[in-house]
Amino acid sequence: MATFKVTISDSAGRSVSKELKDADAAPLLGLELGGEADAAVAGLEGKLVLTGGSDRSGVPMRRDVHGGARKRVLLSRGVGLQAAERGQRVRKLVRGNTISEEIYQVNCRFDGKLPEAAPAEEKKE
Repeated sequence: MATFKVTISDSAGRSVSKELKDADAAPLLGLELGGEADAAVAGLEGKLVLTGGSDRSGVPMRRDVHGGARKRVLLSRGVGLQAAERGQRVRKLVRGNTISEEIYQVNCRFDGKLPEAAPAEEKKE
C-alpha cells in the first residue's frame, strides 16, 4: 500500500511532518493538487489543501500536468525549473497533479492553527 510523508504548514509559518501508512494514507489517493482533504487523517480538526509533493526520486508534482504519471514537459517558469533566462524554455521531467502510490511527499496547507510543540525537557545530571 501507500506510504506518504505529509508536511502540513499553517499561515503563521509553522509546519509539522507526519508519516501516513496504508489505511491512514488511503483517503489521499486519487486527490488532485488544489483539492481539499479532511485533516483528521493527520490527527487535526479542519481541512487540508493539497499544495504540492514529489515522488521517491525527487521529481516534483506540477498542478497543470494532468494524471499521476511522469511526463517530460516544456517549461518556461514555475515548479520544476530552477532558473531560466527570459525567453528560455527547457524540457523537464515532472509528475502529474494526482496523488498516486508512487508519491512519497505531500505538502499541505492547514486552514487553522497548528498546535504548539511541547517544550523539550532539560536533562538533570
